[in-house]
Amino acid sequence: MPSRRKRHAVARSRHGRWASCFASSATCSEICMSDEKIRVLILGGGFGGLYAALQFEKRRDSRFDVTVVNRENFFLFTPMLHEIAASDLDLTNIVNPVRKMLRHVSFFCGDVDKIDVEGKRVTVSHGFDRHSHELEYDHLVLGLGSVTNFFNLPGVAERALTMKSLGDAIQLRNRLIAHLEEADTECARAERPPLLTFVVAGGGFAGVETIASINDFLRDALPFYPNLKEEMLRLVLVHPGEFILPELGEKLGRYADKKLRERGVEIHPKCKVTAMQPNEVELTTGERITSATLVWTAGVSPNPIVALVPCLKERGRIKVNRYLQVEGLDGLWALGDCALVPDPATGGYCPPTAQHASREGKILAHNIIASIDGKAKKPFNFKTLGLLAAIGRRTGVARILGVNFSGFLAWFLWRGIYWSKLPRTEKKLRVAIDWALDVFFSKDFVQYLDQRALAHSQTETGAAPWNREQLSHPEKVDKRIAA
Repeated sequence: MPSRRKRHAVARSRHGRWASCFASSATCSEICMSDEKIRVLILGGGFGGLYAALQFEKRRDSRFDVTVVNRENFFLFTPMLHEIAASDLDLTNIVNPVRKMLRHVSFFCGDVDKIDVEGKRVTVSHGFDRHSHELEYDHLVLGLGSVTNFFNLPGVAERALTMKSLGDAIQLRNRLIAHLEEADTECARAERPPLLTFVVAGGGFAGVETIASINDFLRDALPFYPNLKEEMLRLVLVHPGEFILPELGEKLGRYADKKLRERGVEIHPKCKVTAMQPNEVELTTGERITSATLVWTAGVSPNPIVALVPCLKERGRIKVNRYLQVEGLDGLWALGDCALVPDPATGGYCPPTAQHASREGKILAHNIIASIDGKAKKPFNFKTLGLLAAIGRRTGVARILGVNFSGFLAWFLWRGIYWSKLPRTEKKLRVAIDWALDVFFSKDFVQYLDQRALAHSQTETGAAPWNREQLSHPEKVDKRIAA
């Protein structure tokens, strides 16, 4: 039997394409898309990339050979991510398998390593040994999204949690429950302040919805922990602006501020996080908050892979024209968080929101087809329909078509509008059932990973969770890490 490195596996796709794959760390040079067809390669399976692929899926134009590359094999509906962390929804209900959504578009689950715009090929890697492939294209769509930006603040990248992925939401939920379990023990009485203090950095939509959700979750859980009382909890929202949710305007921002304060959330406006120690969060005001948990939602930057593309950029994002083309590079298109899309109404750029990205995807797919057919391309021209935020306890804030809503009605609109945008009827039904059950039953306080599994997983990734030594003697942990 030949060794795994020498075996040559040949697989035939449903489109009749032959692809060769050498299971080694060396690059596998291959053409995964037929030469007779127009090869469209979409990098990224977020709102922009997926909705572009869905347009090709609907058209089923036999002239095109479309492939989506994404590091996960699912599409995550990020507007509901905080509900996973707060146990309002089951974790699989806001994710859709890409292969179920795209039956006539090919899918490659892997990481993008290199983009060669001159040779019109992209190097991707996958598998347990991270071996490589080269995918050739005629048209390349960059929808790689953004990554969390920690601004090189001391200790933040190493110790803070984030809220961008499904794994982030699961990790946050596990952390909340683990802290409650530990704090409820008598031997952890002295360690309760850092265990029961939770800081969220960033007063935008992600930060406000995250702290509102975990505030509800923790207060609903406390009656099941006999040694803990509500006054032991401390939740802090740090925001650099004068009021939170600035995208919704001052009136709704201050309403959200008032409601969160009424529910026990501390809001620190006009300040920022400057550093995080193992047991402490430092602010620009000089205040030091004793806390073992910081959730960072205070900044993003374009995917670093975008820097490999030799084109005009601003703040790391690719500049495109009104048709979502990267000018000067044949067959190159960009959309979503990694692109700067002109907004003719304001003279600036479109905001990097899901509603913009999904519509950009539809226009971009149309324009690729139009460019092949020699027809006129459509300029992207979309005005934000509305912005909504859930702020806990069946309360929300919303601005829809210029009209402000707040309270229960805004929360109901938030749920109704986002529910209608969920892909696939199956997921809509599952979410509706979860929400209905939530009316009659309390939240589940079950960790998706037990404490030992979580510790093992995080130690492997170099992000060990807190432990008693860290809480009691953070200086020892720092020395051990330095060693």
